[in-house]
Amino acid sequence: MRKPRDFDSELKALDSKARQLKQAKLQQLGELVVATGADALPVEQLAGALLAIVSASDMIVREDWRQRGAAFFQQQGKARGGARARAASAAAADSGAAPSGGAARAE
Repeated sequence: MRKPRDFDSELKALDSKARQLKQAKLQQLGELVVATGADALPVEQLAGALLAIVSASDMIVREDWRQRGAAFFQQQGKARGGARARAASAAAADSGAAPSGGAARAE
């Protein structure tokens, strides 16, 4: 005979996971505001800009915004990669080993 499923505990687990995902999303949005420098704006300006973006129906403008956002993230990724390469080079220099070719080319 099969053991009956405990739907209540499964629902609680799913609810907990949903709350965690919502919290992670909020945290990422906050990090995005800080990373873009938008945290320096007054809250009213930031809210107004976001409302304008949400209500924008011009697909050409929205595509331009998407491309600028994609370029921002690519630039951030390169900056993090460059920092990692510099750290790896410094660590290799400290240990007396030669830096790897990939790290040297990243600069």
